[in-house]
Amino acid sequence: MATSDPTKGTRPVTSKADDALRLDDLLRVLVDEVAATHPLPVSDTASDREEIIVDTELDGTRYLVVRLPATTRARVVLSPREQEIVRMVAHGHPNKIIADVLSISSWTVGTHLRRIFAKLGVGSRAAMIARLGAVDHSGDLESVPSKKRLSR
Repeated sequence: MATSDPTKGTRPVTSKADDALRLDDLLRVLVDEVAATHPLPVSDTASDREEIIVDTELDGTRYLVVRLPATTRARVVLSPREQEIVRMVAHGHPNKIIADVLSISSWTVGTHLRRIFAKLGVGSRAAMIARLGAVDHSGDLESVPSKKRLSR
């Protein structure tokens, strides 16, 4: 049940569960409206790319609704150890360093990598990283002086 909070104007105070339910309902209405006004493309080439459905600005904030193509690949589940090895490979560490850090042999690291490659259907470390998108570049510019950063 919503109540009015005098400190926040006329906006009713609701619980997080009420807000989530209302947001779900609003999203469902939006999705139904988009489906009715923007049917999925029939051609195979058009359905292989994303499509911008709504691109608008409201109260100084840009809102973008994008329809993404359905993924045809099954989601790959990696063990925690495999995930750690992928993370370390993504940071450029060789098998020997990974082995030392994880206290396992470099042969075991190689075995993990072969199993990861098989799960992903790839044949190299670079392809593994590209497939998983495992490289986090968020901290790459931290050590670069601001004058040397590239602007886009």
